[in-house]
Amino acid sequence: MSPDALKALIRTVPDFPLPGIQFRDITTLIAHREGLTATIEHLAAAAEPVRAEAVAGIEARGFIFGAALAVRLGLGFVPIRKAGKLPVPAIGIDYALEYGTARIELDPALIHAGERLVLVDDLIATGGTALAAAQLLRQAGAAVDQALFVIDLPDLGGADALRAAGVASHAVVAFSGH
Repeated sequence: MSPDALKALIRTVPDFPLPGIQFRDITTLIAHREGLTATIEHLAAAAEPVRAEAVAGIEARGFIFGAALAVRLGLGFVPIRKAGKLPVPAIGIDYALEYGTARIELDPALIHAGERLVLVDDLIATGGTALAAAQLLRQAGAAVDQALFVIDLPDLGGADALRAAGVASHAVVAFSGH
């Protein structure tokens, strides 16, 4: 399926979670057998030249696409979790949200020094979470040069922020606006 056909499978919910926001709902895409398969194939085509040794996915929807991509590429999957979810000693990083802060964490024992990872999430908007995840993975010793997304909201500048931090960004589809 083409990126345009995949884009058509993504439901837009107006005024969620706040008035004026156009929420891009991927549940309609992941429920579509051919759409989900094609999305993973598009992500794999972008990931293969990187020669990653593992895939890291950001909780929660990055787990869906990241784990499927890892299976498709024959690689392991490294979960980047919300704070307090890991049962082992973890490293973490706080990052800014539009209205406050959040924290993500990682089990550093899952990373081998110099290991090349590709970072995956469902959507990039401002890039705050993806930048924090790349920084956290690098802190653990990983090499992170590429991040993959199903959706980019380019008007919010996240992909540009990642590129400025030395992380190439690729998305299957893009939606203008917020």
